[in-house]
Amino acid sequence: MADENTLGGLAGKVAGKVKQTAGRVLDDQDLQREGRLQEEFVDQSAEAAAAAKEARREGEAAQSAEERAAIERRREELEAEQAAATREERIEDEQRTAAARAEKAEEAEQEAAAEERRKAAAEAGATERAGAEERGEHLTEAQRLERQAEQAERRAAAADPEAGR
Repeated sequence: MADENTLGGLAGKVAGKVKQTAGRVLDDQDLQREGRLQEEFVDQSAEAAAAAKEARREGEAAQSAEERAAIERRREELEAEQAAATREERIEDEQRTAAARAEKAEEAEQEAAAEERRKAAAEAGATERAGAEERGEHLTEAQRLERQAEQAERRAAAADPEAGR
């Protein structure tokens, strides 16, 4: 009877019970043993199927957990990349702002220097004009004194015509 196909599931379990009972009634030890083996086979098959199902479920859960972990790692990577990009943009903005401030400060400094040069030139011009006027007054005074001296010489020469010879 070992050549028979063994049924599984509920039908196999029932067939095993029937064989055991028939073996007791007929006093056939082999038939009883075959019935017990068939029942054990059905029980083990059911346990194996349940274990396989549980293993698949755990595998899927582990895969899902692994996938979730991979997704979470990728999300964290993307957030880190975004944060780095934001920091770089902020740094670049700060650098542009600092460069603009430095440029404005340089322009203001150049304008102040130009204004200082204009003031100095104006003061120098005023000083030069004042000096020229003063020199002009001295010339005029010197010319006046020279004229007076010439007039005095002419009068002296007129008073003593021989003294000029």
